[in-house]
Amino acid sequence: MPDPVSFDPPLEGRCLCGAVTITLARVAPGVEACHCAMCRRWCSGPFFSLHGAKHGEFALSGEEAVHSYPSSEWAERASCATCGSALWYRFIPGETWAFAAGLFDLPADWRIGEQIFVDEMPDWAELAADGPRKTGAQIMAEAKAAGFDFG
Repeated sequence: MPDPVSFDPPLEGRCLCGAVTITLARVAPGVEACHCAMCRRWCSGPFFSLHGAKHGEFALSGEEAVHSYPSSEWAERASCATCGSALWYRFIPGETWAFAAGLFDLPADWRIGEQIFVDEMPDWAELAADGPRKTGAQIMAEAKAAGFDFG
């Protein structure tokens, strides 16, 4: 994943109904596509996200409309309780957020930077992106090498 970049002015995004807004001051450039089974069930296809934001690098308004769900021992997924828009995936041990890319009007030159959990991708979800493609085992190995323990 590329190093995060700062935005001036910050990127602003919102859910479908506008109840929740997210302002990003800093995030890794490019879009990540996750093909894991949980993401597919959550948003009916790959979860396209802006990855790597940490506390202090984004602002959130409309918190009362946020519904969060602990989808595993190490992850939380959030959606708007009003309109149902997917908002973010949070990797709890690393305290990093991956915000749904569709919430934002992104720079025209942004592309899919990498696809992850490609070993769980169904044939109908094949994307034409040229970036790196990593299996679930590769992603878990990278996380463990970074010092994260999944039990």
